[in-house]
Amino acid sequence: MPSDEKTPTAQVLIVDDEPDHAEVMAEALRRMGHVCTLVNDLEAATDELKHGQFDLIVTDLVMENPDDGQKVLAAARQSQPDAETIMVTAHGDVPTAKAAIKGGAYDFIEKPLDLGVFRTLCDHAIQAVMLRAQNTHLHQRLDAQFGFEGIIGGAPSIRSLITTMRQVAPSNIPVLITGESGTGKELIAQALHNNSKRTKKPFVPLNCAGLSASILGDELFGHVKGAFTGADKDRQGRFEFADGGTLFLDEVGDMPADMQAKLLRVLESGEVVRLGANKTTHVDVRLVSATNHDLGQLVKDGTFREDLFFRIKGVELHLPSLRERREDIPLLVRHYVAHYAKQLEKPVPDVAEDVQMTLMQHDWPGNIRQLMNAVQSMVVIADSNKIEPRHLPPEVREAGNTDTPGFPGTSPDTGGMSLDQIEKKAIRDALRVTAGNREQAALMLGIGERTLYRKLKEYGLK
Repeated sequence: MPSDEKTPTAQVLIVDDEPDHAEVMAEALRRMGHVCTLVNDLEAATDELKHGQFDLIVTDLVMENPDDGQKVLAAARQSQPDAETIMVTAHGDVPTAKAAIKGGAYDFIEKPLDLGVFRTLCDHAIQAVMLRAQNTHLHQRLDAQFGFEGIIGGAPSIRSLITTMRQVAPSNIPVLITGESGTGKELIAQALHNNSKRTKKPFVPLNCAGLSASILGDELFGHVKGAFTGADKDRQGRFEFADGGTLFLDEVGDMPADMQAKLLRVLESGEVVRLGANKTTHVDVRLVSATNHDLGQLVKDGTFREDLFFRIKGVELHLPSLRERREDIPLLVRHYVAHYAKQLEKPVPDVAEDVQMTLMQHDWPGNIRQLMNAVQSMVVIADSNKIEPRHLPPEVREAGNTDTPGFPGTSPDTGGMSLDQIEKKAIRDALRVTAGNREQAALMLGIGERTLYRKLKEYGLK
């Protein structure tokens, strides 16, 4: 269904060696409010792409030379990576145009042009460009304030992790993500993919835990028809499906030994052989792995191959447990309260201060996944505009009422810190993350500004 919203004005480059045909396309787009630049050969197109800025490139596939359109596409991909390209082709060149789509073109349209179809196709391409730009801008605003690609936190360990991710994401180096279950390892893997040069290609996850060697082999490498009983057709494995993109192997430490050897061969050769096949298929895949095990110890125990360990550990990213970054809990709670309230179409409730402190004191053995479930439960059962202690899940409420033996009012994973000390540290960290902005710090902590002012005075913080 067409959108009721008007597509924003776009900068369009039209490349066609027939000036009259180029003018017809330009006039169709100008009537939609777009700004069009017309050129008639490859050299002029290349010059414009080097020195101009375009949202959409429309190019004839065959001009003076049969591959001129392909060269325009390549130049656009090089100098205008955020733009989309539409190929205009004669009927006999459709196979070539389809190949261009694999090379990064948005779509193609055949001559003679149906101007209505042409305008609609251009409109969709421009909207895709604008939507990406809006999302990028929104992420930049959120990243600058709180995190990176949905990774929320101001704790030093998280800020250091985000810095490393920004450096690693654009490369092809393998990444090993370590950390306890529930810390968000797949979120990290997805963020690496989204900020890589492979972002337009597939992100393919596979959890290796609990899979036998035969099932895991079929999942990774696929099979051909007749390879085993029930194999009634060819099946593409995850490696082939992820070609050009990112393959994420979660719980890689649980992979059976014989599959470790097969995985190593693929990583070394870049070639996959489907079960029952003789020919190899070359794949270009970036591998991101994750585990909650100590792979170094598994190597010493002889249950994980040392050569595979070094192959997948190009860069190691360690995700701290939630109890190691308690100062982030108020920010995470506020984020998920708003998220689940929106899902349920309820007003966003406030979080009582004693609830916030109980949540900060809890150890969260299930980490962020457990916190998300707890917040969702509280938002569902909250019967007022405030989440109060009675809304806490029983296991969290009971833990919050129990002091640690020998350390009254403390939690065992905060080095003997009292609740006052934990709270003081959280306020300091919030003020640091927000560059001293008290209003934003109060938002991060999920408390009112008056409460924050009182706490600042109470703790002597300035």
